[in-house]
Amino acid sequence: MKILLVISAAVLVLGIALVLWLPSFVMTGKRQTPEEAFAWQSDHYDTSFYAGLKKTDYTVKGYEDYVLHVELLENPAPSSRYVILSHGYTDNRFGSLKYAPIYLDAGCHCIIYDLRGHGENEKTFTTYGIREAQDLRLLVEDTRKRYPELSVLGLHGESLGAATVITLLKYRPEVDFAVADCGFSDIENVLRGGFRSAHLPEFLMDAADLGAKLRYHCSLKAMRPIDSLDQNEVPVLFLHGAEDQFILPKNSEDMYERTRGVKELRLIPGAGHAESVLKNPALYRRYVQEFLQGISQ
Repeated sequence: MKILLVISAAVLVLGIALVLWLPSFVMTGKRQTPEEAFAWQSDHYDTSFYAGLKKTDYTVKGYEDYVLHVELLENPAPSSRYVILSHGYTDNRFGSLKYAPIYLDAGCHCIIYDLRGHGENEKTFTTYGIREAQDLRLLVEDTRKRYPELSVLGLHGESLGAATVITLLKYRPEVDFAVADCGFSDIENVLRGGFRSAHLPEFLMDAADLGAKLRYHCSLKAMRPIDSLDQNEVPVLFLHGAEDQFILPKNSEDMYERTRGVKELRLIPGAGHAESVLKNPALYRRYVQEFLQGISQ
């Protein structure tokens, strides 16, 4: 009897420990330093354009006064067009550099920044779009005040950045377009898929959700960018690698179907997760350019 009690107590303790550990694993993964991120980018494409740009570093207060580190990449040609680029999970603002040439060539100034918990920002947990969208909302407002000559303001996001952009749309931001690359419609389907791929039971998602509520006072199951699209009227281009096995293309397909107004969906053949612009830069550039030209007519 005592042995059974000991075993039961041990199982209970391990269960509680698992519930409390899982959300930390999911929401506070190891982040790249700016130096690591820039080195990775430079190993995968030509980043030499960055050195020649005039740059301005500054900070913006996000949700609950959380400080965001921001950098303006000034277009060499005079312009009143701006785009804010949001990077993916564990990356930082340098992860957005691979998209900057497309927008620089389109006559835009590029604003790159570290999402909360990333880069030079204070360490904190990720909410997969909930608080990140509130941060981005305040960055949009700051951009309009900081650059009063602004005539066009767009958004571009990759993965977590795409989810952040889409979640922001429920606040009806004063932006002219949004590009969402390999975003998730809800984080639950991604995590359940990850557990399945690792041959782990899917109920770990429910345990992680419970732990997130206990530790971080937020629910993983509430992290659903797709629910921000029912009343959206901002033109959106959804891009996704056709071979993405981490965040399945169905996520973008479902969000495309859900949103109102002008929208496009483009799948990039042969590209995995967050690889589209690297696998086929010419096609990627063409899709973005055609989208921008279409909404400007």
